[in-house]
Amino acid sequence: MLWLMILVVVGLVFAPAMWLRPSVRDRRLARLRSAAAGMDVSVRLEDGPLHGNRDKMAAYRWLYPGLRPGPGFLLVRDTHASHSLKSYVQGWRWRVEPLRPLTPQASALFSRLLSQLPEDAVVVQSNDKSLTVWWDESLEAEAFAQLAAPATALRDVLQGNPDRVMGGVPNTPP
Repeated sequence: MLWLMILVVVGLVFAPAMWLRPSVRDRRLARLRSAAAGMDVSVRLEDGPLHGNRDKMAAYRWLYPGLRPGPGFLLVRDTHASHSLKSYVQGWRWRVEPLRPLTPQASALFSRLLSQLPEDAVVVQSNDKSLTVWWDESLEAEAFAQLAAPATALRDVLQGNPDRVMGGVPNTPP
């Protein structure tokens, strides 16, 4: 009987420590976010850009340099978009289309990125500060590099092409 009481007391002491231990998913997300940070990708959980979505979404941001802002657009996966929105490529629709047409190089990189996004990536957004992919973080850290490469290349092509006039001088591509 004494041994049983000792086991119960020891169990009660260690039980809270087991609850604080990160889950397998938490450890995977920590590796994924660490890999993203190592590739200069900012990660934050925020209210997503989808209408009626009350849950926080992961926003992976490739920042534009401060003096080379990017264009504004918002592209939504078909499964989360109204069919009245203009189609871009199969499976994706514009909620906010860029003011100026994308260059052939940017369009090719954009198509490459969209084809490599996992199914849980639901929005690709750009504003003057960053190119952002909104998703539920389904990839492993090792697979993230395959996603990061086309996103980085697209960010590099889009930077310096804002939708607005900068400093009173119309923006011209480099």
